[in-house]
Amino acid sequence: MARAVFYGAISLDGYLADKEDRLEWLYQQEGGDLVPFDPFYQMIDYTMMGRRSYDVVKRDAKLEVINPGKENFVFSHSMIDVDDNIQVVNDDPVEFIKRLPADKTIWVIGGGSLLQPVIEAGLIDEWWIQIVPILLGEGVPLFLPQSNQQKFQLLETEQFGQFAQLHLKK
Repeated sequence: MARAVFYGAISLDGYLADKEDRLEWLYQQEGGDLVPFDPFYQMIDYTMMGRRSYDVVKRDAKLEVINPGKENFVFSHSMIDVDDNIQVVNDDPVEFIKRLPADKTIWVIGGGSLLQPVIEAGLIDEWWIQIVPILLGEGVPLFLPQSNQQKFQLLETEQFGQFAQLHLKK
């Protein structure tokens, strides 16, 4: 089974996106360009995200290619149009991760219904969470209710402008 990791920014009240699925609040924060993304990106082999996260990234990130040089998977229950470097998957995310080679790392992007069963199964090995000092009030939460408690080890905290990054390990 591949090693599963999470890397992403949330508001102080735990939201990945605002109530309109927008990320402007994130891109307008000072210091986002200082967060060291490249070392993280170099260590991953695959990415996986839900259709909703794919739509938001496609619309708001202003990228020519999403996650170039990686094998990318979008989980959807229906057929959708995606970029050429993306594969659409209609599968259980936990079983999907378990089938990947043990010497590989997969980045689970987004939250909600894709991330929740992966967390429940205890598959996220490492977390990089950037916390932005803004209260959105409502939106797309990183964490949905879980049926079991999980403890993590805090490896490091760093500040990058207005971003506080937590690095945690299972």
